[in-house]
Amino acid sequence: MDLHLFRTYFEDGTNGDLWCGEQLVCHTIELPWRDNKRNISCIPDGVYSIHKRYSEKFGWHLWLPCVVGRVWILIHPANNALVQLKGCIAPVSRFAGAGLGTGSRAADKKLRDLVFPALEMGKEVNLHISMAF
Repeated sequence: MDLHLFRTYFEDGTNGDLWCGEQLVCHTIELPWRDNKRNISCIPDGVYSIHKRYSEKFGWHLWLPCVVGRVWILIHPANNALVQLKGCIAPVSRFAGAGLGTGSRAADKKLRDLVFPALEMGKEVNLHISMAF
């Protein structure tokens, strides 16, 4: 399964649209681009393998284990990138500004409901990240 995240970069955050084929799954928010610096930047454009992971803090969530120069890049709920994210990606239902969104828990559930069954069947799931066109 291939997911495509098309980003728009702003000074205060990064907004994106996450697609699976012809279907818009959700929007996303992230930190602004700051040269892939830990805890203050979104991750670089590229292709990333998505895995299922559990933690006490986030419960079941999605994880991108192979991001160069970074660790623990997760996909988890958040509505304010500058306050709640340290390089992770947050699904949101609607944008409320650059790096700001609403309805993150609902968007995250929608994304997990799409991706988890594929992972549980042993399918590879990849996230392709690029600038919006």
